[in-house]
Amino acid sequence: MSVTSKDVKKTEGLTWRRFKDGDHEWHDRQEMIFQASWTHKCPEYMLSTPPCQGSCPAGEDIRSYLNIVRGIEKPADPKMSWQEFAWRRLTDANPFPAVMGRVCPAPCESGCNRNQVEDHVGINSVEHFLGNWALNNGLKFDPPGPDTGKKVAIIGGGPAGLAAAYQLRRMGHGVTIFDDHEELGGMMRYGIPGFRTPRNVLDGEIQRILDMGVETRMNTRVGKDISMEQIEKEFDAIIMGMGAQSGRALPVPGADATNCVTAMAFLRAFNEGRLQHVGKRVLVIGGGDTSIDVATVARRLGHITNVTEKDLPEHVLAGHSAHDVASISARQGAEVKLFSRATIDKMAANKVEIEHAQAEGIEIIGGVTPVAVIKGPDGRATHLRMAEFEMVGKEMKIKEGTEVDYECDLIVSAIGQAVDFTGLEQYNNNNGLIKTDKLYRFPGKPNVFVAGDVIRPHLLTTAIGHARICADGVDAYLKGIDMDKRPKVDVAHWDMVRRWIETGHEYHDHHGQEWGTSQWKDVLHNFEDRSSRYIIPSTELFLGHFVHTPRNKREIVHLDKDSALGNFDDRLGQLTEQQTIAEAKRCMSCGLCFECDNCVVYCPQTAVFKVKKKDNPTTGRYVDTDYSKCIGCHICADVCPTGYIVMGMGD
Repeated sequence: MSVTSKDVKKTEGLTWRRFKDGDHEWHDRQEMIFQASWTHKCPEYMLSTPPCQGSCPAGEDIRSYLNIVRGIEKPADPKMSWQEFAWRRLTDANPFPAVMGRVCPAPCESGCNRNQVEDHVGINSVEHFLGNWALNNGLKFDPPGPDTGKKVAIIGGGPAGLAAAYQLRRMGHGVTIFDDHEELGGMMRYGIPGFRTPRNVLDGEIQRILDMGVETRMNTRVGKDISMEQIEKEFDAIIMGMGAQSGRALPVPGADATNCVTAMAFLRAFNEGRLQHVGKRVLVIGGGDTSIDVATVARRLGHITNVTEKDLPEHVLAGHSAHDVASISARQGAEVKLFSRATIDKMAANKVEIEHAQAEGIEIIGGVTPVAVIKGPDGRATHLRMAEFEMVGKEMKIKEGTEVDYECDLIVSAIGQAVDFTGLEQYNNNNGLIKTDKLYRFPGKPNVFVAGDVIRPHLLTTAIGHARICADGVDAYLKGIDMDKRPKVDVAHWDMVRRWIETGHEYHDHHGQEWGTSQWKDVLHNFEDRSSRYIIPSTELFLGHFVHTPRNKREIVHLDKDSALGNFDDRLGQLTEQQTIAEAKRCMSCGLCFECDNCVVYCPQTAVFKVKKKDNPTTGRYVDTDYSKCIGCHICADVCPTGYIVMGMGD
């Protein structure tokens, strides 16, 4: 008997009620179950990309390594630990898990469908645990692939250059990195302070890449110490990944004051150990993560009581020797103010980092813009004039009467980054950046590829993603293969065929009219991989399956105004092994089976059945369907928590 909305009141907000707003009628499932002729559709297993991976610029196979951590997918080699297996799956896309697990703002967590239940999965914290475990246990990357005889030059040894070197060595190509610093790491070393990226962690993850046979030429600037023409003669392909390590000066009168500097110069001097104090009053202009880094570093450094001419921060930033007096003079906390055009709630910086900065005594003032730098007779800035503003169309108008002058010893501009094209001016085709084609090649030069902040200053993980795409493009170019544009969500994803072969099985493609029948016992019958083109939303999941489970959170050392001074220790603790496994179990495995048994339990015809592990040990083939029994009732699809089962077969 049909039941209408007049008979049964719809309960709003319950996720297990599977109809959309606006639907007013539903029917008794029993009629559909026992009237098989009413439908011709049967279950099909559809692999989709989860939103965590779709939101990850590096394209990490997040769902896959979380399934390994939770114990669903196990290593084919019984001697391999789950920690190593998960780490190897993770580093297929990103060779810096211990670094990124600490500093990445985790767009994957913002995209996580678990947010619709209670709170996102702590992906960053699992990555942090795996990265640390690999370092502590001395894990190395697999040896490079067979030597191809091809040589690739990489300009820049930052996250993009190093990640590209890693991927290219896996392919068997020779790699030489050219960098004008003394040490590799780029922004990871010279932009991010050590209390966010401990140097022993960074060094360990870089060394693993070098151990694959990557050559380096440090303190070598391409365009000055060696010409681009010479590199093109010596190498078969080039990747330009030199980053954007120059800062942008304030676009206001007086910004040429000697003590008005850029964030990049400030952080580089600090990370090289040259900057030891900043003066009593520091003003930072920005709003992103870099501005927070500058402000927190300035707060920790403080100022010294006996300041000589050589101790002035602008002299240190210009390259003068670090002062000895800092280590013996009394140190006091600097007064640090951070100004942002955006209001505090809309600042681009990580919200947690903003809260930490405020707790450490840094005053943040939003909704204002710099108007002028006021200089004294000696040419040094004495005040910074800020004012409120309003946008009239695309034009910014200063609100008269809102100007305020703030006293300062140092002004740091953190309003953006720029590329230093000295010696490489011919590649500056986009107002200080490089514009590429769809495969990240420089237009007109098929042998020159581009990755990282030189395209658009963004996250470290974005640079790592660029590197993977570049490496694939270089590999295709060296092999003489024409590449089409890469799918946006397909950088590294779970592969059923790979897993089938890993477990010692032979794989045979099946094509033609018999594809999808229940008679096939090979790995891919009634299965479709649409992960390269489709990200599964929460609306296609059965959210009612998931109970409220609090997130396992890492311990964070919270500092105040006094304890922050001189404290450069790592603030971020890691989860225990038990907590890491528990956190991975919170993953809803969107778009892929995680072996919950719902479809088997609820099938009224016993058409859905478990597959014996010895016959098919591949994740995603935990269940199968006997189509001779299936009546197309849709129940298996309705109760599938992950959206992996869809009713197709016969469309």
